[in-house]
Amino acid sequence: MSATALAIAEASKEALHSPDVVSAVKYILENKNILSEEEMMREMFVYSTHLTALTAHLVTSVLLTEEQFDAMLDEVREFDELGKEME
Repeated sequence: MSATALAIAEASKEALHSPDVVSAVKYILENKNILSEEEMMREMFVYSTHLTALTAHLVTSVLLTEEQFDAMLDEVREFDELGKEME
């Protein structure tokens, strides 16, 4: 269990230090006085959604095998199709 916790922490750290995330933070900090409030909110949203998605992906890869991940995606697609049929 502690190995899994350490792997999750490492995955989170990897996401936080990914080149795309670091680049987004650098852009925001360098342009904070130039961007309008709306532009700043948009950039913060893009940064936070990218970081969240990358963290979720990396953590999921720690917890699930590739086969389990594929099965999960198939189930999500099935539920999505069911939802569309119910509309």
